[in-house]
Amino acid sequence: MTSALPMTFPGRTVKIGSPDGETVRRIQRRLNEMGCGPVAEDGRFDDDTEQAVQLFQVRSVDALGIPLVADGRVGPLTWGALFGAASLPAVTAPPGSFAAKLLEVASAEVGVMESPAGSNRGPRVDQYVRSVGLDPTGGFAWCAAFVYFCFEKACAELGAPNRVVKTAGVQDHWQKAGQTGIPRIPHAEFTDDPSRVQPGHVFVIGFPKGLGHTGLVEAISGGRLITIEGNTNQDGSRNGVGVFRRDKRKTSDINLGFISYI
Repeated sequence: MTSALPMTFPGRTVKIGSPDGETVRRIQRRLNEMGCGPVAEDGRFDDDTEQAVQLFQVRSVDALGIPLVADGRVGPLTWGALFGAASLPAVTAPPGSFAAKLLEVASAEVGVMESPAGSNRGPRVDQYVRSVGLDPTGGFAWCAAFVYFCFEKACAELGAPNRVVKTAGVQDHWQKAGQTGIPRIPHAEFTDDPSRVQPGHVFVIGFPKGLGHTGLVEAISGGRLITIEGNTNQDGSRNGVGVFRRDKRKTSDINLGFISYI
C-alpha cells in the first residue's frame, strides 16, 4: 500500500538535521506503514529515523531491482522506493537553447564505434581525438575528447565561442575548469542537493593514477542519470568501444562531480 498523501521528491536529500518537519513526518509515517518502525511521527530526523531508513534500505531495491545503499539518507532512489516511481519527476528538458543543441549533437553520435574494436581508432573516433589537438595514431583514450568535440560542433553550429577546456584528460578537465572559474558541482554538493544536476552538464568520475571517465548528462529519470558517453561499452564501463546512451548511472556514483558550461 502506498501513502495517500501526494509525495514528490523535494530535490534535496533528507537526512539527520533536515529542517523540513512535514517532509520528515511523512517519511516517518511511510516507514511505519512499511514495517520499518515504530518511529515517532514528530518531524524530527533523529537517530531512530535514520535507523528505520537503513532498515528499509537493506530490505529494498530501486526501480531497476538494484539494492539500495543503506546510508540512512533519503535521496532520490530511496525516495522512489518509499513513495513510488511517480514521485520522482523526470528532468528531460535542457535549460536553454545551447544545452539543447549540445545534446542534439551528442545524440547524433550515438552508435559510433571504434574500428577495430579496442583500438581507440576509427574514422569518427579520430575526429574526436583531433578536435583536442592530438594525433589519433597515439591510440588515446577518447571519452574527454568526445565531450570536447560535441561542444565544439554545437558552438560552431550556433556561432558561439567554445569555452570548454581543450583536453583529452578527464581529471585535467576537472582541475582546469576549477582553475579558470568554470562552475563545478562537487560530489558533496549534489549528493545533498541532486536537483542541481541538469541536462547538458558534464559528469566526471576519477580513478587512481589520474585516470577517469566522463560524458554528458542527457536527462535525469527515476533518480538515475541518462547519459551520452564516448569510449564506453554497453554496460557503461570506461575504455570501451563506442558512443552509447546509458541509463543506469546514479548521481552518487559521480565521485568528482559535474561541470556546467550551460
